[in-house]
Amino acid sequence: MRFKLLCIGALGLIGISLAVAQGLKTSDLNLRGGRFAPLTYDQMTPAQKTMIDHILAGPRGARTSLDGPFNVYLRSPEMGDKAQDFGASTRPTSVLPAKLSELAVAITARYWNSQYVWAVHGNGAKRAGMSAAIMDAIAAGKRPTGMQPDEEAVYNFSTELLNTKQVSDATFAAMKDKFGEHGIVDLIGVICYYQLVSAALNVDRYPLAPAQTADLKPLK
Repeated sequence: MRFKLLCIGALGLIGISLAVAQGLKTSDLNLRGGRFAPLTYDQMTPAQKTMIDHILAGPRGARTSLDGPFNVYLRSPEMGDKAQDFGASTRPTSVLPAKLSELAVAITARYWNSQYVWAVHGNGAKRAGMSAAIMDAIAAGKRPTGMQPDEEAVYNFSTELLNTKQVSDATFAAMKDKFGEHGIVDLIGVICYYQLVSAALNVDRYPLAPAQTADLKPLK
């Protein structure tokens, strides 16, 4: 038992050393917030530092920016650590192409009127190959025209799930035909995770970065 406790303590020190070695400060992490004031690394509790260390050591890779929901997650670091781990797993191992994952995130951002998530992932969808006209239609709350079959399958599934809390047999079958049951569950995971992100940032009134613009207009 004593050996086990010593090992656990050593692992904790390794995690803290990772962050300290990178000289983490508020400016380095790019922690921003609205109602939740940005934390510095020195202000964090051991549990909060562990969450930061896990992000840096996780599949996102070493990063010097923690822009996004992480400053909110830090207020409940045990939950936040699990949330960031789930978020990190939603796309790297997904069977969905990057542009379709980004499409689903953008649709979720439009549903939640999440300006920050849209600013990041609406543009991310375009960079990954989504048509600007399709993204502009989604931003305006309209059904896009000219979608490819795989894009339409993701669009229909995402919008039906968000708006009706169900999907029709035809919509389910179309997704299964394109991406299998694995793809269906991956899509559900992306939508659900970015609802958490959008909710957290909306509650925080998270500020956009200076280069970002509030492109989502209220829908009538």
